[in-house]
Amino acid sequence: MLVGALADAGADRETISRALDSMAFGASIEWDRVLRRGVAAAKFRVGVKEAPKHRHLSGILKLINAAELSGAVKAKAERVFRVLGEAEATVHGVDIEKVHFHEVGAVDSICDIVGVCLALELLGVEALYCSAINTGSGTVNTEHGVLPVPAPATASLLRNKPVYARGPALELTTPTGAAVVAALATDFGVMPAMRVRSIGYGAGDLDFREHANVVRVMIGESSGAVEATSVTVIEANVDDASPQVIAYAMERMLEAGALDAIIIPAQMKKGRPGVLLQVIAENGKRDEIFGILFRETTTLGVRYYCAERRVQAREWVEVNTSHGMVRVKAGELGFAPEYEDARRIAMESGVPLRDVLAEASRGYFALISPDISR
Repeated sequence: MLVGALADAGADRETISRALDSMAFGASIEWDRVLRRGVAAAKFRVGVKEAPKHRHLSGILKLINAAELSGAVKAKAERVFRVLGEAEATVHGVDIEKVHFHEVGAVDSICDIVGVCLALELLGVEALYCSAINTGSGTVNTEHGVLPVPAPATASLLRNKPVYARGPALELTTPTGAAVVAALATDFGVMPAMRVRSIGYGAGDLDFREHANVVRVMIGESSGAVEATSVTVIEANVDDASPQVIAYAMERMLEAGALDAIIIPAQMKKGRPGVLLQVIAENGKRDEIFGILFRETTTLGVRYYCAERRVQAREWVEVNTSHGMVRVKAGELGFAPEYEDARRIAMESGVPLRDVLAEASRGYFALISPDISR
């Protein structure tokens, strides 16, 4: 499905087919156009007459290194198989070199992994981002018998990744697919800010009733918005702490990397006045913010939920005023003089703060549009 989606997005199919043929499997590579619940998608098929299914890591890497592939593609494919081998070794309690790659050691799975790595190179993809992963549910038949979905290797590969289960009670994420995203994805979650250049759909074998059985890829370029687009909003109600304690806690959270923090007056239960503390933080900062809230305030519990945001690309521009330099944060559609810079100048010079801000704004306009400033 991944190979099909990347080819549908523009990766050259003939180049992929020739590279896979160079691995001397004797496999037939086929490309079809199919519909899945009304969605047109590319179907990538690997046909094999007879081939061993059990291979060790060293044997697979030897096949990859002998193929007509660039060094970067070979390195990516090796990384995927090593990540997969480590997961299998953990599940079976053996050394990675002794792992028998069963289904994933088959020719079609090797072609899938190499095909993805090659397609990413053909498209010039520098970073790969993956949404939350639908693992499916139920059971799956394997060389080790009937196993729950996700299979043990898949579950190991997706540790600390966002997953869910929806749709038919089938395996929707295989160890092959899990290994690819675990080894190659830069991050998981919502889509990063980007300008979409092409879109591709890759089809699975079955046509489900519940949803289109396709994988979608979107190829694009960064829009320049460098801040997180997926954030955590953290809230706590406090009605028995002094204003000094609340203010100190807010300072500590901002110093720890919170993106924003506000204090909202609130009427609490039993008529007591209190405050609602609301903090916005990158997902990786969540636990650190929790710790500060519990240490520095009297709250016994916090609420949190994930949110999405969009931010403009911005840059810092230095503007010289008659009293000193003020940094200006400039976005695509607006700008704002840095308060701390203007405050420092106002304190040192005795000039009213509003005058410093106004002069910094005029200076910024003079830089970007001299005619307007006059």
